[in-house]
Amino acid sequence: MALDGYADQRHTRRAMRAELLDADTERDLAYAWRDRRDEAALHRLITAYMRLAISMASKFRRYGAPMNDLIQEASLGLMKAADKFDPDRGVRFSTYAVWWIKASIQDYVMRNWSMVRTGSTSSQKSLFFNLKRVQAKLEREAGARGEMLDQHQLRQMISSEIGVPLHDVEMMEGRLSGSDLSLNATQSTEDEGREWIETLEDDGVQAAEMVEESHDRAALRGWLAKAMSDLSDRERFIVAERKLRDDPRTLESLGEELGLSKERIRQVEAAAFNKMRRSLEDQSHEVQRLLS
Repeated sequence: MALDGYADQRHTRRAMRAELLDADTERDLAYAWRDRRDEAALHRLITAYMRLAISMASKFRRYGAPMNDLIQEASLGLMKAADKFDPDRGVRFSTYAVWWIKASIQDYVMRNWSMVRTGSTSSQKSLFFNLKRVQAKLEREAGARGEMLDQHQLRQMISSEIGVPLHDVEMMEGRLSGSDLSLNATQSTEDEGREWIETLEDDGVQAAEMVEESHDRAALRGWLAKAMSDLSDRERFIVAERKLRDDPRTLESLGEELGLSKERIRQVEAAAFNKMRRSLEDQSHEVQRLLS
């Protein structure tokens, strides 16, 4: 088994030379970890089955992931299996660990296959790892019968064979048929060609909208300044403290500062707002709503 690209060959060789556990020893180690959290027992169990993790990782090299990363993911799956293994069920640890190791590797491969998330449901995983194999098998069988399948027939047969919806098959075919392209790549072979990113619509605020918004804000500030200038000093102070602060003050705190009751502060505030509304009647209905 070739392990090109694996950074620590000595670790791999050490895993391959690790002890082979019999059923009784394996069960004792599993009990020691489950019941006493004996880390030495866990380490021995993990070390003994690292060869299984490495062997399974090697089967996924065709998906283009670095072997070192695949082994790391397989190791994580092995550790999860050890943590969740129940020796009372009477199952060998290797049989139980296979599922966790495979699931961990498959999740990693799918996460790194494309910048666009390929999928995470059980049907999408099944399609990702079995589509090409099932498609080739169906085409061979049809050829042996002297039949020629069109794409729609083939997709329907794949859907039935794997047990997934037809639209999932069509979606996964599209995902697997092409590779990711950089948005900074040019649309032509010329050096001065336009980049693909330049064809994307800018969903940010446009210049005209920015100018219009700035104009509206300036008008709003002017209207409010005019309305505030028509108030008495006390009214202006109360409105500013109640409505223009990031942390508005309470009626009670203003009453204590001004030597008035809370109810009197509320009455002054209401009178000030009525004055401002009258001042703004002919200027902006929007400001009236802000003050309501």
